[in-house]
This record gives sequence, C-alpha cells and structure tokens, in this order.
Amino acid sequence: MLFPELAVCGYPPRDLLFKKRFVADVERVTAEIAREIGEVPALIGFTTANKNGQGRPAYNSAAFCHRGAIVQVARKCLLPTYDVFDEDRYFEPATEPTVLEFAGRRIGVTICEDIWTHTLVSTGCRYHLDPVKWHATAKLDLMLNLSASPWQLSKNSVRRTLVIDAAKTCGCPVAYCNSVGGNDELLFEGRSVVADAAGNVLAGFAAFREELRVVDLAAREPSYFHSSYEQEELADVYDALVLGVRDYAHKTGFKKALLGLSGGIDSALVAAIAVEALGAKNVTGISLPSIISSQHSKDDAAALARNLGIDYHTLSIADVVAAADKTLAPLFAGTPAGVAEENIQARARGLLLMAISNKFGSLLLTTGNKSELAVGYCTLYGDMCGGLAVISDVYKTQVYALSRWINREREIIPQNTIDKAPSAELRPDQTDQDSLPPYDLLDAILKGYVEGGLSRADLVAQGFSRDVVNDVVRKVDLNEYKRKQAAPGLKITSLAFGTGRRIPIVQKYVS
Repeated sequence: MLFPELAVCGYPPRDLLFKKRFVADVERVTAEIAREIGEVPALIGFTTANKNGQGRPAYNSAAFCHRGAIVQVARKCLLPTYDVFDEDRYFEPATEPTVLEFAGRRIGVTICEDIWTHTLVSTGCRYHLDPVKWHATAKLDLMLNLSASPWQLSKNSVRRTLVIDAAKTCGCPVAYCNSVGGNDELLFEGRSVVADAAGNVLAGFAAFREELRVVDLAAREPSYFHSSYEQEELADVYDALVLGVRDYAHKTGFKKALLGLSGGIDSALVAAIAVEALGAKNVTGISLPSIISSQHSKDDAAALARNLGIDYHTLSIADVVAAADKTLAPLFAGTPAGVAEENIQARARGLLLMAISNKFGSLLLTTGNKSELAVGYCTLYGDMCGGLAVISDVYKTQVYALSRWINREREIIPQNTIDKAPSAELRPDQTDQDSLPPYDLLDAILKGYVEGGLSRADLVAQGFSRDVVNDVVRKVDLNEYKRKQAAPGLKITSLAFGTGRRIPIVQKYVS
C-alpha cells in the first residue's frame, strides 16, 4: 500500500513541527498504524526527529511498514522553498535517496519534490542532487513517489509528464500517490498515477476524491482510469472549491455556513458551491437590502435561494445605516457625501452577518472574487468579513464561466444574475465599470502583473493602454493592506493572494 507525503500529520504541518512533542507524537502514531496494518507492506509519509543536534528539527520521511512494524525509513532529499512551500525552514534534507529491498525487489523511494527536477518545471530552484537520475543507476524494479502536491490550474499534465519521464529514465514502473483534501488555502486533488517501465500510463486515479485501488504493474494495457482523471477545467475548478469549503468547514469544526445574498453573481456562485459542499440544509442565505438595492437584485437573491433549497431570510439594513449616518452627522457636517458614506452599507451588512455567525455558530463565507480583491474594490470590515474567502483566487471572468457551467443542465443561478451588469449597489445606478475597466481587460492585466510579475512597461508593450495599466497597477499596490486583513482564501491559480505572495504593505517601488 502506498500513502501520500506526510499522510500521518497532514501537509503542510508548518510550525507545529516546532512544538516539543509534535514529531514524537507523529512517530508514535505511525508505529500504531504499522501495527494495525499488520502483514500488508505499506509506505506511509510521516516525520522523524533530527537527532544530530544540528540543523532543522525534523526529516520529511516515509515509513516502510511490514508485519506490524516500521522496517525502514526513507527521507526526502529536495526541500522546496518557493511559492507556498517553506520546507527548508523545518526539515533537514537527506544526502541521497533510499532503496528498499523487499521480496527480492529493489524499490526506490522518492518524496514529492524529489521528482520535480525536470526542465519543464520552472521553480527557480537549483538542486545539488537529482534523485531520479540517482535512482537510474540503482537498477530498480519499482519507484514509489509519495506526494502532497497542491492543485492549481493546468498542473495535472506536468505531473503526468514527470512520472512518465521518471519511469523511462529509471527503466522501471513508477507509482505516484498524491494527497486528497483541503488544508487551509491549499487544495490537494489526488489524481495519483501509475506508469510502466516504458512510460505508458497504466492507471489514473480520481480527482478531488479519495480512492483505494489495486494496480497490476504487469498489465500490458491501461487497467484503470477514473472518469474525473481528465475532466474539463471548469469541472476541476468547481470540484476544487467544493472540496476546499467542505474540508475547511469540517476541519475547523463548522457544520453550517451562511453568506449574504446580494442578487449578484459572486454570492450566487459561492452559495452554489457551499450547497454542494455542505448540503442545502446546512447553508443559510441572508438578503440585506438597503434603500438603494434594486428590486431585481432582491428578486434574484430569492430565486437563487429557492433553486438551491436553502434557508433564506431578509434583513433590511436601512435603520442600521440611518443610525450610523445620524451618529456621524456632526462630524461629517459640511463635507460632501462619498465613499465613506457608501461603505457604511457594506459595513452594516458585515456587522449583521457576523452577529448571525456568532449566534448560531455558522461559518461566514465571503464572496469577493480575485479581480475585486486585487484592486481593492471591496470594503474592509464590510463585505470582506468572514471566515473563508471561497472565490478570492477566481477572476471575475472565471466567475461568469463557472456560473454558466453550473447552469449547463438546469438553471441554478438565475439567468438575470448572469446577464445583468455587475454592481455593488452602494449608490443609485452604480455599475462596476464606473470604477473599473471591463473585466476581460482588467483580468488580463492582473494576470500579467500579479501572476506573471510583469512591469507596467511590459504590459504596455503587450498593447494595453498606458493609462489603464497605470490605474490598475496603482490600485493593486495601494490595496495590499486590505489583502493582509482578508479571510484565508482557496488557491486555484499559480499565485494567489496568500502565503505564496509576500509583498510588503509599506513599499514605494514602482515597477
């Protein structure tokens, strides 16, 4: 049996590794698992203590278990320290890979990053060791790879290529076992794969679902492929977000979720995801209209709730906003009304939603998308209130595409919600494009600047208007302080607003 990287404690354990008993507890539990497994040979990811007195406190390891005991321990050689990874902070690297001898077979062990040395992987890392090439000289009968490789768009084809090439390089079958589940912002989709010695893929496992299967390494033809192994991209995004919400709620002890339903497309998408993740009976939608809210927005929110079958309530914020306006009137006297007054509406909604969350122990889901979060088109302590930012790494154009995909068989998200011009409805006749470029243009610039690391000059050279680029980039840079205070979000792209992006708030660099 092959299990994923750090299967016993979860990936990434981060600073839990600095707790005095943590590594010892992981070792103890792994020994208990070995006893329970009994006769079946198994390779299980866990941590072991570094007892050398120098270096980091632990090793990222794999326990080879047989007949109720841990027979041998393998250690990870390559420790990624880029993007969301920070393994060099915690682990000591092994000096060379491990080869197990079992039943007359030589089995090479690699752990996740150990096979990520291919030229197509542009991580920027330069390792002193290539474990795959090292194993190629070891005359292996089989290579096993334990992984906890977070999912992002378009990553599956890269992983498959790595496994195929490792099999060809070593001249033996390769079995790659990846984690499934959500841990904070990171989503692990599984999609384990097995290739024969010639690099032919024999089995492709389920995406975003746990799965246990036996694969015949002697098979001459592919023996098993789950239907989700090569599913379309929008299905991947949807499954990833559903898994992220479900695991975040369950692992933090929440059974129910709530969110504000504005009648807009963002909250509609989040509501649909929440229902798929937790069940309709565990999701509550709250409509919070102000005196500015349009009738079609209120109607669309109610229609969505009916389509999803969720508990639905309407709470007017008019009196709360009026009370705030009255309280602030002496201080605001003689000044023109503007964004501060508009944002009282958003903050009144945040106040009431947080109160409901506190009262009933429900996880409050925020509904802002990546495009809005990037340029600060959101209200701190208002619509940003909540425990999980479900679509904070989903661009607005992707929100539309995903909503249409959800409606592919029947109308779940009201068509009017998809068709109408997006609006925050904080002032009469407001639309998002009063303040922002069209979303297809905005998202293209954001992908280049945020994910691609392009400068203003680079973007202008690509054909974007200098004035639009300067405006968008200025907004991105000015709103770093908002993102630092945002709820944790689910990562689906190559660079989300989370641990993989560490831009200072206090900086005056102009790219």
